[in-house]
Amino acid sequence: MVYTVSGIRFPSLPSLQKSSQLSFHADRRSASFSFLLNKNSFSRKSLAVKCSHDSDVSSSTVAESDKVLIPQGQDNSSTPTDEVEAPDITSEDPQKIQKLTMKGEKIDYEAVSTDKEDDSGQGHVMSSHVDVDTNAQADNTSVSTKKKVKIESEEGRPMTIAPPGTGDKIYEIDPSLQAHRAHLDFRYGQYKRLREEINKYEGGLDAFSRGYEKFGFTRSATGITYREWAPGATSAALIGDFNNWNPNADVMTRNEFGVWEIFLPNNVDGTPPIPHGSRVKIRMETPSGIKDSIPAWIKFSVQAPGEIPYNGIYYDPPEEERYVFKHPQPKRPKSLRIYESHVGMSSPEPKINTYANFRDEVLPRIKRLGYNAVQIMAIQEHSYYASFGYHVTNFFAPSSRFGTPDDLKSLIDKAHELGLLVLMDIVHSHASNNTLDGLNMFDGTDTHYFHGGSRGYHWMWDSRLFNYGSWEVLRYLLSNARWWLEEYKFDGFRFDGVTSMMYTHHGLGVGFTGNYNEYFGFATDVDAVVYLMLVNDVIHGLFPEAVTIGEDVSGMPTFCLPTQDGGVGFDYRLHMAIADKWIEILKKKDEDWEMGDIVHTLTNRRWLEKCVAYAESHDQALVGDKTIAFWLMDKDMYDFMALDRPSTPLIDRGIALHKMIRLITIGLGGEGYLNFMGNEFGHPEWIDFPRGDQHLPSGVVVPGNNNSYDKCRRRFDLGDADYLRYRGMQEFDQAMQHLEERFGFMTSEHQYISRKHEGDKVIVFERGNLVFVFNFHWYNSYSDYRIGCLKPGKYKIVLDSDDPLFGGFNRLNHTAEYFTSDGWYDDRPRSFLVYAPSRTAVVYALADEVEPEPKQVLESEPETEPVTQPEPEPVEAAVEP
Repeated sequence: MVYTVSGIRFPSLPSLQKSSQLSFHADRRSASFSFLLNKNSFSRKSLAVKCSHDSDVSSSTVAESDKVLIPQGQDNSSTPTDEVEAPDITSEDPQKIQKLTMKGEKIDYEAVSTDKEDDSGQGHVMSSHVDVDTNAQADNTSVSTKKKVKIESEEGRPMTIAPPGTGDKIYEIDPSLQAHRAHLDFRYGQYKRLREEINKYEGGLDAFSRGYEKFGFTRSATGITYREWAPGATSAALIGDFNNWNPNADVMTRNEFGVWEIFLPNNVDGTPPIPHGSRVKIRMETPSGIKDSIPAWIKFSVQAPGEIPYNGIYYDPPEEERYVFKHPQPKRPKSLRIYESHVGMSSPEPKINTYANFRDEVLPRIKRLGYNAVQIMAIQEHSYYASFGYHVTNFFAPSSRFGTPDDLKSLIDKAHELGLLVLMDIVHSHASNNTLDGLNMFDGTDTHYFHGGSRGYHWMWDSRLFNYGSWEVLRYLLSNARWWLEEYKFDGFRFDGVTSMMYTHHGLGVGFTGNYNEYFGFATDVDAVVYLMLVNDVIHGLFPEAVTIGEDVSGMPTFCLPTQDGGVGFDYRLHMAIADKWIEILKKKDEDWEMGDIVHTLTNRRWLEKCVAYAESHDQALVGDKTIAFWLMDKDMYDFMALDRPSTPLIDRGIALHKMIRLITIGLGGEGYLNFMGNEFGHPEWIDFPRGDQHLPSGVVVPGNNNSYDKCRRRFDLGDADYLRYRGMQEFDQAMQHLEERFGFMTSEHQYISRKHEGDKVIVFERGNLVFVFNFHWYNSYSDYRIGCLKPGKYKIVLDSDDPLFGGFNRLNHTAEYFTSDGWYDDRPRSFLVYAPSRTAVVYALADEVEPEPKQVLESEPETEPVTQPEPEPVEAAVEP
């Protein structure tokens, strides 16, 4: 009997939980088998070398990846391997072939120098494809054969992490920070101190951020080493299918710093001691009792059907079965246009979608729509599907609901082939409260990875909060960020919940007014801010093309300034105030919309700090909230979106404003733009994850949705249907993205707002060489309406929200030419006359800069003539009582 998980066939498993106790005292005696049905022996290329060792731990050396531990003149000819590859490296004096040592609570990966520069900037850089492992037995040091990615710049030089600067430039950029210099200098001092200590005890951030080469499972030519940091445990054993879950078979040893370790030699026939795809856990005796935990550094975990707990999976496929990336990563675009997505709910069908289907069906759609980046949510494994991926249980494991790690790599590779960046929604702000599958109470203590007591618990999210002042937590999180970039070739991250990280109040019940005292005081978690500086150093130093975006609603100054200048180091801040402002405005009548308020919110961002703007994201699509389309059209969306029946004033208003809101947001809101999948065409349904009834301790029953997937999908078919009005909104969003691609207006240095007229309800601004005209009036259309501009010449329409292709009313002549006249108007040296229909947005460009744009057609459908609709009837906003 077999069952399927995300398109993979697995054998039926015996129950892993034969006791109701959470400590898993069950006697598991199932025969050893591969969870992925793969028992093939490993065909590997490896390099074994000899060196002396005198460490009292089982491993003899711990080297940084890309550093070579081959004593000069060492003869490797007798190495018993399938195939020996010698690295193409020479060294005059391999100086420090050193060993793992312990200092305080810090595990010391002392620098192994082969003339390689550390991140302090000293010495010369040397690169290698060889990754040295630490599984040496007797007098042999084995070299890991795991596939590594060589990190090089365009010039072919390996990347290095820049040393700290003076941290003073922030005061030049923002003199207001001088009043808080004591706090900021203390913050920068803590950052520099950590950088110095990491250099001293770990050999630099480069080595420190490769914890996955030391902890968890590491494979060598001679066997498998497993290490886990669990100082609260009093005993530990590795258990799994490979040893019939016998806790006495593979007992681990502990050093004085709480690191447990075991080495499993290869089988007699040379096969690995743990088959690829096997279930594994660590059994520990802890202050909270005996518990079986999924290894903290596990690379894959799976929940078998009908079972509650997840199981760690030893994922190490043979070389011939591993996915090999075929396409280079795209360069970072100047303008970032992000399509926010969730693999599981990306199918039109009520089911959990797969990486493979997303690769084949959704990625081409994103490319056609004109976006240049896809941001994927819920990648890190999370036991609770309805958490939207934010209650992470296994930080190094991609979610098994959607497929295997290699399936995810295939998805990312396809995106790169299409020229799309792939950003990961990474969660380092908190962790799942789940003690069965995650890090919570991992070693039986409350303070292992997290703060103890109330400081380590987020009462609103029901989750645990990391202790960013812990050395091993820093190692874990920095290594986690690097792992996803190096192993999976993600192109960057959107860091979730950064506001919660940076303040001990987590932003709860706090209204940030912009007063600098709110940012620099005792409520600021300096340890968390310093961690963010370190992780940005790692990302930007080793992966210069990678993008980092921080979800911060507070407006923390210096957030998007380089760490060398004293900043936190992010590339972009999510401009979260915009979405909140649109919801606030949509609750008002049309005549109460204030043009100045809209403009102020869209442009209220810090100098030299880039923002990603969005009108709505996944937050507004969740059950209990409303999307912009639903705020505008409400229940009329269910009955009046077909073109073969008359529209209603509410539908006409909703479609018009839906387009205008998105265009003014991308036009004024920032240097990047984000849209959640399906919202581009006004997706009619909210998101409601499958859930059963919830029985609260008080006896109250919160009804579920009968575990239905009906509202946990994206109806892309609605946006593609040429007989529905959704198609027009999708066509407009596509045209908007391609307009930005052609003109690059989001990143233009030129931006000028020449008009925000409250009476006319008109906003006019220049962005780059384009002139944007928005008429928000519900019935006034203006003929011969004069608008100011900078450059002289002949202008033409390049985008018109009233185009019938976009569900508009065809009130503008696209062949018309608009000539400027000299003379100051609205503080501009020139102007020209336009027709501005009600509820319409029009973009003008100089005629000599306009080139014919090939029409973008979604799907392989025949083009149809747009239907010209009658002039809309004026309608006031529907305001809920």
